[in-house]
Amino acid sequence: MTDTVVFIPAWNEEENLPAVLDELRGHLPQADVLVVDDGSTDRTAEVARERRAEVLSLGTNQGLQIGIAAGYRWALDHGYSFCGRVDADGQHPAEELARLLERVRAGECDVAVGSRFVSGDGYAPYRYRPSAARRLGTGVLRRSMAVVLRRPFGDATSGLYAVNAKALPLLAEPFTSRAPEVEALIRIVDAGLRLEEVPVDMAPRAGGESKLRGGKAVRLVLTVAATLGLALLARRRRGRG
Repeated sequence: MTDTVVFIPAWNEEENLPAVLDELRGHLPQADVLVVDDGSTDRTAEVARERRAEVLSLGTNQGLQIGIAAGYRWALDHGYSFCGRVDADGQHPAEELARLLERVRAGECDVAVGSRFVSGDGYAPYRYRPSAARRLGTGVLRRSMAVVLRRPFGDATSGLYAVNAKALPLLAEPFTSRAPEVEALIRIVDAGLRLEEVPVDMAPRAGGESKLRGGKAVRLVLTVAATLGLALLARRRRGRG
């Protein structure tokens, strides 16, 4: 029996998933691993089972916001004390997730989020160089998040998470926006949980193409802006109540 599970939301990631699973087994051998298969039409589920991962199949492609909540719900329902999340595209090194889990286990925080954009502890500033368009979007998002969270936060769209049992009920609830990472941060801060942004190194996508390209990337920026606006509106309503 283990008290830790790591889940991986995945949609058509048969190419990248084997290396991700093998790396997790190497760096976190005592953790259970769950693949949340979001209606893949390739061999994602079969690859996961071949490498002895649990598979939660959503049946049809329901989107990342559904897959993330489903992973946390599975961890909550199965009684885990700690839960990690990495993406299926190979960008989140398992050794970095192990560092985040160590901080949560040590009681330093309730939620640790891996960040490309903060420095310290041997992680140099500006080690990640996004394109000019992404730099602009990241800068706008960073300023907006500082207002909503009432604290600086550099990498609000990071999917590299480690959480304890206190955070699981919050994150297992369905996300209402298509910016689930941003919505998760708002829930965590509004609930008074201890949130830490930890510098990490991330790798380029191992294979295939990002699903956030062109028009989808633009829609993501608009979605994040709407999510932040709704969060501020809800907070003001609660304050008047």
